[in-house]
Amino acid sequence: MQNAETSKTALITGASSGIGLELARVFAEAGYQLFITARRTEQLEALANELRTGGTTVRVFPCDLTDRAAVRTLFRSVQETGIPVDVLVNNAGFGDHGEFVGVKPEKLVDMIELNVTALTYLTRLVLPGMLERRHGRILNVASVASFQPGPLMAVYYATKAYVLSLSEALAEELSPSGVTVTALCPGPTASGFQEEAGLTQVPFYQKVKMPSSRVVAEFGFRAMMRGTRVAVHGTLFRISIFFLRFMPRRLVAVTVRRLQERRRPDPQ
Repeated sequence: MQNAETSKTALITGASSGIGLELARVFAEAGYQLFITARRTEQLEALANELRTGGTTVRVFPCDLTDRAAVRTLFRSVQETGIPVDVLVNNAGFGDHGEFVGVKPEKLVDMIELNVTALTYLTRLVLPGMLERRHGRILNVASVASFQPGPLMAVYYATKAYVLSLSEALAEELSPSGVTVTALCPGPTASGFQEEAGLTQVPFYQKVKMPSSRVVAEFGFRAMMRGTRVAVHGTLFRISIFFLRFMPRRLVAVTVRRLQERRRPDPQ
């Protein structure tokens, strides 16, 4: 990729794996210096060393963004470098598969804290500096799940609906300011998300051909650079989302549930 904004700086959350890791590589190739954060220190350091070999300046900030105090500490640590954040990438997030009542309450709350609260908090902290400089970009990683209810992944789908709604609203609020907001909405991606969310035995995820995290990251970067407000990856998903608006909501929920259901064990 060509250098898009040499000497600019991007802060990327959830950069230790999957789409976040590939976004870090894409931004590095485009000439950005990086602030990267995630919980897993070893993976962050390995990525930082890889990118530094290519000449990228990388600063590592391991932290657990489900802790609101950690979000504030992350922002202060970035501020203390004296380097402005030109791009904020809110990528950190996780999901879970199963009936709502069967998931530990603490896990559901952590999901909301990471997917919703940390994203909102960090955006609110970083945005004033962008507005003062009259330039900046925010890339929020949402999902095609943003567009419908998701039985058996109810809270995950709901958090991504929030991310999409917030992104669209902020994009309009900020339209005259020089700051853009893009919601990246990938479908199932070969990123490790399915393993973490317990989806590897769901027939839909076994059969669908998933794009690589690299492909999705490059798509999201290009969309962000264009200032696209909502970027849905994949022609099939763009068509599906268009037709969703004409379907009764209950039918949408039933359809999603059938896609999410695990394969029933064969009778003995």
